[in-house]
Amino acid sequence: MRVLFAGTPAVAVPSLDALLAAGLDIIGVLTRPDAPIGRKRVLTPSPVAQRAQELGLPVIRAARIDQQACAEIAALAPEVAAIVAYGAMIPADALSIPPLGWINLHFSLLPAWRGAAPVQHSILHGDDVTGASTFALETGLDTGPVYGTLTELIRPTDTGSALLERLSHSGAVLLVQTLSALASGRANAQPQRGEITLAPKLSIEDGRIDWSEPALAIGRRIRAVTAEPGAWTMLADQRIKLGPVRLSPDVRLSTDLRPSPDSPLGTDSPLDTSPLELPPGRLAVGPKSVVVGTGSHPVELVQVQPAGKKIMQATDWARGLADREDMVFQ
Repeated sequence: MRVLFAGTPAVAVPSLDALLAAGLDIIGVLTRPDAPIGRKRVLTPSPVAQRAQELGLPVIRAARIDQQACAEIAALAPEVAAIVAYGAMIPADALSIPPLGWINLHFSLLPAWRGAAPVQHSILHGDDVTGASTFALETGLDTGPVYGTLTELIRPTDTGSALLERLSHSGAVLLVQTLSALASGRANAQPQRGEITLAPKLSIEDGRIDWSEPALAIGRRIRAVTAEPGAWTMLADQRIKLGPVRLSPDVRLSTDLRPSPDSPLGTDSPLDTSPLELPPGRLAVGPKSVVVGTGSHPVELVQVQPAGKKIMQATDWARGLADREDMVFQ
């Protein structure tokens, strides 16, 4: 079966490799154009383009599927197209080119979390289980009938990037199984059933932490946007990027933890065993821990990245804040 593979980011590469390992005939790769990367903005091929070049596969680069891209796809004469995170809509003219259609690997249990950021939204909204689906691509947003699914537990420490990495490998197996069933005539797509939820792409502003939210919600948001678009907050006029936090409902005041200046706790009770209470955004710093108040209970910072600096342990970063009186995240 002649297969066109469409994909762009690194999470699509395991699927390309799996299809080749299964013996499918990959006749070409469709990906987005080279993009500027890094501070020097060097034009760089997508991860899928780089892998295709290593494999000696023809590459079609297109930001959108226009008449020229359709002509290039048609010239390859694919019987089916497999698509994983290509990054653009496929118009009807292109959908009709392969007689067996386009099979999309999507990282959710459809119809839950249709859209560009299903994994991030599943963590953000506190799902216990997610998964992946293969479905027949249509002109609607992730609306087509489903060929197969798999489930994946969301671990309490999962970040968006870690969960997506796992799904990229298990989903690759599902995609191979779907195309194999399609080739043998055993594939049977079923209409989507259940509650429809949408997962639009998250913006940089979606990564800003509102410290008045409960600790659980803050923890989910930070994990969801790690590594993209990233969690952040402001300290005075400085932007601080945040790694995942530890939820610490039982944090207690001890010689290991000193309230920041102006804390309502005061500084004269270092051996107090009462639970630590901090206003939202207020930091408390100790030799071995740095915690921040939220709308419920404090969370413990693990890693931070001040503007213009490398990521570091929160305790190392906090050493330079010992004499500041404005230790409140905004």
